Amino acid sequence: MELILWRHADAEEGERDLERKLTGKGRKQAARVARWLRDNLPADAIVCNGAGNYAAWIHRFYRFRRFATQIAPISGSMGYGVPAAVAMKQLYPERTVVAFAGDGDFLMNGQEFATAVQYDLPVINIVCDNSIYGTIRMHQEREYPGRISATTLRNPDFADYARAFGGHGVTVERTADFPDAFRAALAAGKPAIIHLLTDPEAITPGTTLSKIRAASLTRGG
Repeated sequence: MELILWRHADAEEGERDLERKLTGKGRKQAARVARWLRDNLPADAIVCNGAGNYAAWIHRFYRFRRFATQIAPISGSMGYGVPAAVAMKQLYPERTVVAFAGDGDFLMNGQEFATAVQYDLPVINIVCDNSIYGTIRMHQEREYPGRISATTLRNPDFADYARAFGGHGVTVERTADFPDAFRAALAAGKPAIIHLLTDPEAITPGTTLSKIRAASLTRGG
């Protein structure tokens, strides 16, 4: 038991150390969002996601406490999380179901939000919007620094998108506002989108696009 407690404390300290070095500075910190959900979602909550760098914050800072509570692709399939969450809420209506999606990821299958509204399935979608295809941009900056192509997005207002279908929509620009936004989405009792605006520079929990570009230029990329 002492060994288990020591390892748990060591892991917690490791997370705190990483948070001190995080790329999400100031008002927008995805790690704080993931940790808040870890501390406040029920142990049997189902978290779904698709593919993209945004998922790194879930994997690093959210703790899955039960088996089969993460529904996600193993093949890098974008657009997986939203329809998966709709299916999970249909199967387990008594459980909290959250779908994480990047902005480009959501736009692959975001029309399934209409399915959630049609069948009164109150899934909470958290759309992490940095206005880029983040994973592809990261690779572009690493291999062809400064020569980006077709990875900038002109997104809709995702909160308005939710309301247009008859769902609940809210935009979060500051991490401090996320808890109240999530509670309101849960209390709404209908499909919801929390439009979480994030910094495109924060491309992973540990580095930035600018640092990736600079490292590539230094080695002659």
